[in-house]
Amino acid sequence: MGLISGILTLPLAPVRGVVAVGELLAGEAQRQLAELESPQRALAELEAARAAGELTDEEFNELETELIEQILTRGGY
Repeated sequence: MGLISGILTLPLAPVRGVVAVGELLAGEAQRQLAELESPQRALAELEAARAAGELTDEEFNELETELIEQILTRGGY
């Protein structure tokens, strides 16, 4: 950016800063949402439910198989 264009666009600096912060927050929100929806997390929660006695071994095996298939099809191994 040249000196003159820098001086002319100086009043827009706060707007660019707000936009940059907004993009940063949006990216972080998307990352956290993807983490919450990940099959790996669901698998860990499934194992915790089995350990707590909330699931039978049969239910656990069925759900675990589905989650592992999701992980493999997404390439998240």
